[in-house]
Order: sequence, then structure tokens, then C-alpha cells
Amino acid sequence: MIRTLLTSAALVAMIGGPALAETFEVKMLNKGSDGDRMVFEPAFVQAQPGDTIRFLATDKGHNAEVNEDMIPDGAEPFAGKINEEIEVTLDVEGVYGVICKPHYAMGMVMTIAVGDVDAPEDFFEGRIPRKAQERFEAQLENL
Repeated sequence: MIRTLLTSAALVAMIGGPALAETFEVKMLNKGSDGDRMVFEPAFVQAQPGDTIRFLATDKGHNAEVNEDMIPDGAEPFAGKINEEIEVTLDVEGVYGVICKPHYAMGMVMTIAVGDVDAPEDFFEGRIPRKAQERFEAQLENL
């Protein structure tokens, strides 16, 4: 009897763990629902370690990649190809700055916060286009 209960508890723990992870879908768009051009929608995602972000190639000509100056220490960088969907599972807590490389100067950026975190002080180090920085700053207000 005890053995059956322990086996059942172990199975529930193994099956229940991955079920807690969430998948967020982010559209890559020429025009967002608010009328802004060249956007990720949503532009901010609050995730937990182990959650997955799926970038949808909704409109043509976009990609999603992490800005290598805006990634937590120890996290794996990612870069999708133009017109292709990419799915990433984020295991390292921190703030990730995501860009669409062809439209970075036009401000096509998004922020992913993994865990209960604040923006690092050096988040804006490096060269960032003005429009991209404005949008990053607005997104970071969600933290």
C-alpha cells in the first residue's frame, strides 16, 4: 500500500512539473493593435524559469533575437531567421532584451523578464537606437 502511494506521488511530481511551465506567444507585426509600426505583440512578457516563448512570424520580414548586450549572465543567446518562427525556453532568471534585427532602428524590440527581477543597471550599455531605447524604457516600467 505504501509502495503504491509513493509510486503514485512520484508519477504526479514528474508529470506535474512540466505541466506548470507556460508558453507565451509573441507576434512579429508590421502594425500593432495600438497602431504602432514594427512591433512585437505583446511587447513585455513576465515569465518564470522554464517557460517558453514562441515568436510567431505573423507578418513577413521579421526575426526575433536576443540583444547580446541585454541577456542575463549564463543565459544562452538565441536568434531566429527572417520569416521563421522560433521557440525558446528560458531557464535563467533575469531581463532579456529582444530585437528584430532588420527593424531595430525603428524600435522593434521587446522585453522578457524571467522571475521576480529588476532591470540591471547596465541594461542600456552599448549602442541602442533612440526609438528602441524609448520602447525598452516603457516596457521596463512593467517590472
